[in-house]
Order: sequence, then structure tokens, then C-alpha cells
Amino acid sequence: MSERLPILVVDDERRALETIRRLLEEEFAVHVAEDASTARGILESVPVQVILCDQRMPDISGVELLKEVRERWPSTIRMIISAYTDSEDIITGVNEAGIYQYITKPWHPDSLLLTVRGAAQLYQLQRENDRLTGELRFTPGQVQGRVEGKRARVRQEYALDRIIRCPDSRLNSVCDQIVRVAPYNISVLLTGESGTGKELFARAIHYNSPRADAPFLAENCGALPDELLESELFGHRKGAFTGAIENRMGLFEQADGGTILLDEVGDITPALQVKLLRVLQEGEIRPLGSTERRRVDCRIIAATNKDLEEEVRAGRFREDLYFRLATLPVPIPALRERTEDIPVLARYILEEVCEALERPVEGFTEEAVACMQSYGWPGNVRELQNEIQRMVVMAEDPWLGADLLSPRILRNLSEEPRPRELEDVAEQGGTLQDRLEALEARVLRETLIRNRWNKTRAAQELGLSRVGLRGKLERHGLEPTKATGE
Repeated sequence: MSERLPILVVDDERRALETIRRLLEEEFAVHVAEDASTARGILESVPVQVILCDQRMPDISGVELLKEVRERWPSTIRMIISAYTDSEDIITGVNEAGIYQYITKPWHPDSLLLTVRGAAQLYQLQRENDRLTGELRFTPGQVQGRVEGKRARVRQEYALDRIIRCPDSRLNSVCDQIVRVAPYNISVLLTGESGTGKELFARAIHYNSPRADAPFLAENCGALPDELLESELFGHRKGAFTGAIENRMGLFEQADGGTILLDEVGDITPALQVKLLRVLQEGEIRPLGSTERRRVDCRIIAATNKDLEEEVRAGRFREDLYFRLATLPVPIPALRERTEDIPVLARYILEEVCEALERPVEGFTEEAVACMQSYGWPGNVRELQNEIQRMVVMAEDPWLGADLLSPRILRNLSEEPRPRELEDVAEQGGTLQDRLEALEARVLRETLIRNRWNKTRAAQELGLSRVGLRGKLERHGLEPTKATGE
């Protein structure tokens, strides 16, 4: 990013302002205000793209300020940060102030940074769309051609052969299941840990189905309280509850003819499970505050990181709803269960990161790839993406070595069981010299991991010179080289 994008943070607590400023200032030009008056002055003089505003302030509420921002600077993306989760405040913010995101305290730094990035990207896309709308005038045929071209590009983006994996990947069976189920109008339940790519596979199902030209919409069912989630899914009528100042169409109506992804469906409360089951059984929705039922035709794809069968046994999830959603359960393996994909996946992510950051890098050393394959990746692909981005930023050499990996990864590696080929050296076959060589290789590798692949420290610990250590590493094939298979 050649130019930092301007954002504004409004909070009457100076400590909160400084915390957010430090988190965001590497990527954005952060402006801060402790009151509404200062915020207005900044908005009048700076083309602010995103505003983050605390809800509870002495002179004015965050929603009231953002209502004003919506009227005077409508293109600015608006977000609320609050320690309070009153559903009426949330609904009022969404309806009256056009809130893009409601962030609850305490927030996680990575989550807040990703949310702000998404908001900035949305601002840029809106500006680009406005520019194109103003500049271009098409005939109906030209418009149709452009729409068809975009549809083709989206289908290609989510084609199953674009999912990054190696030839013998465990994902192959997942892709085979999706190929078979995509053409048929049946519900699919995607299960797996957070960060495994469940939404990616949901989109692949949609864009490889006869519904590909209709909408695909997703809702995180674990992020909203019942009343707001019900409104998001089924819609509401004006006056249905406090803050409902206009009719609102729900996702089921918006996605009519297309597909809805119910993400984190295992977090839906029992009361809302009953209403969702009725919709799936009858194919009808009733907006909040309305007596009229409407027919909808939506394919349902559900996703969860919970064991829904266990949730059913524990009485937290309705069995009849589970069977409605899980016509075909598709488990997505965690990244640690498909380590064979890590080299090709890491290379693909590296190319994207280098392009985004405009930093050319040759690739990974074999040691770096080996460490990545040995780590458990509890955050799955998302964690791998963040780690590679960090490595690229910190790199001084064209090849990314294991020493650039985060301390938590190297620390976990040193605590994990030793590589299988180096276990139980005393029981291995071969001559005494062969066994001693294997033992020396094990000691060298463990020492390097413990010292985060810093050869100077490893040599000092082993009582060797750097030249002596380098010679031993070369003899045992541990000297850094570029990763194979690139």
C-alpha cells in the first residue's frame, strides 16, 4: 500500500484512542478525536474513509454521531465500538446510522485490524463503483455482456480446480463430494475448525450449481443476538420493535432463487432453531411484525466448528433441525491433518502477499517449510496467511528462513516429539558410525530449532565455530537452501 488510507477513531477515553492508534497506524493514517466537535473538524478537512466510534460518550452517543456522518459524509464507512451489547442499540445503529460493523469490547487486535481492512476495502470498492457508474453509459447489450463476463470470472474464481492443494491432498475427497452434490438442491453441512475454508467451499458449491447466477449470501449466526439475527434472516416491518423505522427485507428474500450460508449455525439459540426449522420445512418466512407469509426458494448450506451430533446428544441443538441441515455432512480437514498441502499453499499465499505488499521475495528455505509442516496451526489457513505476511515484512534476504517464524512456532517445535526418522537412534540399524551420524543430525536440528535457526547462537551452544557448524550442517543436509518443488 503506497499511501496510507485516512481513518478516524472517536473515543472519550484517551488510553483507548492510543491503543487503537498504535494497532492501526502502520497501515492507516489514523486521526483521533476525544469528542464529537473535534471529530466533525477532522471530517470536514480530511477525506476519512472509515470512522470507528465509541457508543457511550459524555456529549453524544456513537449512533447519534454516526447518523450525522451518514447524512453529511455518506461514503464514509461507519463502525461502532462498545462494551454494551443492547440489541436495541445495535438495531438502531444498523437502521438509522447505517453501521457497517458493531465491534464489542474487549476486541482482539487481529480481529479489529481485519475488520478495519475490510471496511477500507469496501470504501475503495464503493468509490470505484461510483466512478464507473458515472463514467460509463452502456446499451442493454453491453450491460448484459459485462454481467455475463463478471459471472464467468466469479465461477472461475470458485472452480474446484482453483482450490490450492497437492495431487495427493486430503482435500481431494472433499472436492469430489462437492462435485457430486453441487448440482442437486439438497442441504449441505460443512464442519471443521475456524480458518479451514468452510465459506470458500460453500461458495464453490453455489458457483458450481444451477443457482450460480442467483445471489449467494452469508450470515454469521454466532455474531448477533436473537432479535437482530431473526431480523437479518427473515426481515421486519416498520414498527416491529424499537428502532425498526422502515421495512427491511431479510436474507431469505434477498437470496430467493440462490443460496444462503448459515455460518456458525451451532450457535443459534433453541428459540431461533424452532423458527429456522419451520422455514426449512415449509419454505416460507414471516418477517417480524408481519402477519403475511412469503414463499422463498433458497438452498441452505450450514457451517459450524462444533460437533453438532454431540450438541444434539447434549440437548443444545434440535435433532430434527440437524437432520434438515445435514443431508450431506462434509468435514473439512484441519491444516495439521493435511501437511502435504503446506508447501504449495504457502507458496501461493507468498505470491499473493508479495504482490499486495509490493515486496519481491524468492521463496522459503527447506528449513522454513519443514518447520511449517511440523507446526500444528491451530488457526489453520488464516494463521498461515498471517505468519507468511509477517515473514515477508520482517525479511531482509530474498529467501525466507526458519529464523523468521514466530517464537511461538519455534517454541512449539522444540517441545513437540522428535521427527520420526530421528527417533530411537539406538534401535536403528547400521554401523556405530551410522548411528552416531544420525544422533549428531538430531542434536544439530534440535539446537537450531531451540535457537530459532540462529547459527551463531547454535554454534556457541555446541562449542563450535560458525565454519565448523556450517560444515556439519552441509554434511547432514541441514544447511538452508531454497525449498524444493517450487
